Amino acid sequence: MAKKRRKLKKRAYGCLAVPFLLAAILLLAVFSMTDKTPKFLQSKSIPEEYIPIYKAAAAEYGIQWELLAAHHRVETKFSTMDPMISPVGAEGPMQFMPCTFVGWEHPTCSGLGEGNIPEAEKTDPNVIAKYGGYGVDGNKDGKSDPFNAEDAIYSAAHYLSENGAADGDVERAIFAYNKSDQYVADILYYVDEYTKQEQ
Repeated sequence: MAKKRRKLKKRAYGCLAVPFLLAAILLLAVFSMTDKTPKFLQSKSIPEEYIPIYKAAAAEYGIQWELLAAHHRVETKFSTMDPMISPVGAEGPMQFMPCTFVGWEHPTCSGLGEGNIPEAEKTDPNVIAKYGGYGVDGNKDGKSDPFNAEDAIYSAAHYLSENGAADGDVERAIFAYNKSDQYVADILYYVDEYTKQEQ
């Protein structure tokens, strides 16, 4: 009698395993269709069209190109967010505050750095040079536009390079970009993932 009971228990546990397995598969499918996907399930692929820009900008500023890809992923999910203006006023694919892009010496800059910079000045390389901003004319069209992906990526490379990345102090550079320990952890996660993909 005892042997029969043991066999029945084993069969019962075996039957329970199937629904749990199906539930786990369903959860994975649901997560993959939502924006709250755990990091280990998120797509780690980089859109091909950006890779040459990351590499060129990184080479010019002496930093790792995967760092730029990671910032682009975290900031705007590779320019797929709409609109590309944050609630505090950060702009474009790499989410620059206007005063960081144009320069904090601009007379309208204070506080968090939204400023009141005229649009014509915001994209003028001469104005940016005058006020010490990080904005770069990456595509050489005569404008430094925070909403242009190439300009924004080159500008991010400039910023990260100047804030420690070119000297190997990557964490300091990331923290300067966004003063949050979680942000640093998120960027480093993607840098690691993208570096592994290259190997």
